[in-house]
Parts: sequence; C-alpha cells; structure tokens
Amino acid sequence: MAAIQPGERAPDFTLPAHDGRDITLSTLLQKSAVVLFFYPKDDTPGCTKEACSFRDTFEDFTALGATVVGISSDPPDSHRRFVDKYHLPFILVSDTGGSVRTAYRVPKTLFIRPGRTTFVIDRNGIVRMAFTHARNAERHVREALAVVRQGL
Repeated sequence: MAAIQPGERAPDFTLPAHDGRDITLSTLLQKSAVVLFFYPKDDTPGCTKEACSFRDTFEDFTALGATVVGISSDPPDSHRRFVDKYHLPFILVSDTGGSVRTAYRVPKTLFIRPGRTTFVIDRNGIVRMAFTHARNAERHVREALAVVRQGL
C-alpha cells in the first residue's frame, strides 16, 4: 500500500520528543505548516545526511512558516544524542510502536527496514506532498522546500 497521498488528511498523533515534551501534530498545525519526515534510524549514514540537510535549510523552512519534525522508532534518549551530536534545531519524535508510521502508510525499504518518506502538511491538516525515496535522503529536503516555497 502506498503512503498517504496529497489531498488526504494527515493522521493526528501525540508522541514523545527528544526534549521530554509530548508533541501533537494538530497543535503544531495551529501555528504553522509541518514538514514531517520519517526516517529509519538515528545516527546512520543516510539518516544523518537527511537530518543534517534539514538542519542546514532549517532557517529557510521556518522563514516560510513551516515546522520541521523528524520521526523514527528510536526512543527519545537516542533522539537526544542524535540532536546533540549534529546540532539539530528541530523536533525528533519517537514512534516506538510504529503506529504513526502505519497510519501514514510509510512503505518499508526492501520489505524489512523502516522506510524514508517526507510529507508536507498544510495548516488545515491536508497533505500537500508525499515523497518516498530510500536512497536519496537529501532529495527529501529539496522536494519539501520546493513545496513550502509555493506557499501553504
């Protein structure tokens, strides 16, 4: 089954973040659009490239009115180490049971590893972009930024 597609409503969620807070999508959407990127694992080569690309363009996203949120099944303490090591300025949330990944229908890589999919969600909670590409992590950032630049 394919990931949630543009035009569909983004499933709401509340998950623990790396900084100890609980993050709820609908609360974030009250203030800004959200770029939600699902990634396989903290501190692995592809995921680090992706996270650092989001870090390096973070100010572009925020200037355009978007909040960046990363999500994986790693626990909050792993996220905290990842944030500290690479100076990531955005929120990382823990979907340890995989229920949010399932709700967004994020496909697995090679049918076994958690997949890599990025969604741009407008303030009304509607998905404006869904991009899945397992190997080109940095392209996720370029694709999302292009959509956010079009205005949400």
